[in-house]
Amino acid sequence: MVSIVSVYGRKLFSLVLTFNCLLCIVYATGLLAGFYEANWKLYPPYLVDGSLIWVLILASIVNIFPAMSVGRVKTGRLGFHHWVYGFVVLVLSAVMLKMYTSVPLVSLFTARNTNLATNVGRFFVLGGLTLVLDDFADISERLRSVLTVLKSKAYQARKIIHATQYLTGSLSFYIFACVSLYIALNPAQATLGNFILAGTLLGTSLTSFGGLKQKIWLNITPEKV
Repeated sequence: MVSIVSVYGRKLFSLVLTFNCLLCIVYATGLLAGFYEANWKLYPPYLVDGSLIWVLILASIVNIFPAMSVGRVKTGRLGFHHWVYGFVVLVLSAVMLKMYTSVPLVSLFTARNTNLATNVGRFFVLGGLTLVLDDFADISERLRSVLTVLKSKAYQARKIIHATQYLTGSLSFYIFACVSLYIALNPAQATLGNFILAGTLLGTSLTSFGGLKQKIWLNITPEKV
């Protein structure tokens, strides 16, 4: 019983970390859109330059593999592969967004729309993508081959990726500190969205530090193509 709880607990934790990576990319995309298109001043005076938000996207991309590695356990199938459920969630989310919101799907994560229906739709779209990513290699043999090639390339650049994770993780924590200070000293900015952003940034930096401690990128092994 304890073993089952541990296995599914690891899988759930891995999905949460992967979801956090995607959510961080979404937040960063929205902030960068505001920074470049609307001349937003992001978390002054603590964040020295709004363009540093690009670091969050890179950190999240680098963290996806470590996040998914946590969940590499045998849980068995619940009827279908995870990616099937992921695509079902994506399709249903797209239909609901089309029915109940006016936000075009192509600009779902860049549109400045914070109504409840849109945010719920975004949540489920990211949830669906998380399930697809978790089972990506099982979608087809061709995709599995592509991932094998990418893993071999990553093995060749493992030291660079490890160093990149250290740099982006540290900068992510710096941005987390900037956002937290800004919220603490500007009560009007103590919104749910900013609190979620702060939590996402903390999760991103901790995922980076956890990956560094376990040397996940350094210990990556190539597979036969």
